[in-house]
Amino acid sequence: MNVEEQINEYITHQPEPKRGDMQGSHDIILQVSPGCKLWFLDGKNSEGKVVSNPNIGYGSRDHKYADGSVSDFYQIGLSANKTGISVYILGIEDKKYLAETYGTTLGKASVTGYCIRFKTLKDINTDVLAAAIRFGLENTNQRATK
Repeated sequence: MNVEEQINEYITHQPEPKRGDMQGSHDIILQVSPGCKLWFLDGKNSEGKVVSNPNIGYGSRDHKYADGSVSDFYQIGLSANKTGISVYILGIEDKKYLAETYGTTLGKASVTGYCIRFKTLKDINTDVLAAAIRFGLENTNQRATK
């Protein structure tokens, strides 16, 4: 099964209304970054044990590990969780930036250094979510080219 099929299966197997909100979030990210590299992580480690929620990834950036090694990883992540949906914006140096810039106008969402969590899309301003995603893609792209 290819990545797009894995993503479709993951979204399809979500219960409603989360399924519709996951599809809507997926569509927003693809509108911001059409043609971006897609990833799917099933949340299992090399032994097949579940260690995290599955994630859909978008874009590509260098990720530096604590041991100094570097590998390719996604810039934006999307995941369903028990209480709603999480959008991860990776590679932002200033851990206060998301909350300070988008938190007050986003709506009913929790915003941390790299994660935006919300229960449903109707609770948030999707234009602000798209702006935060766009910032994340541009910010990590600019850092990668310096």
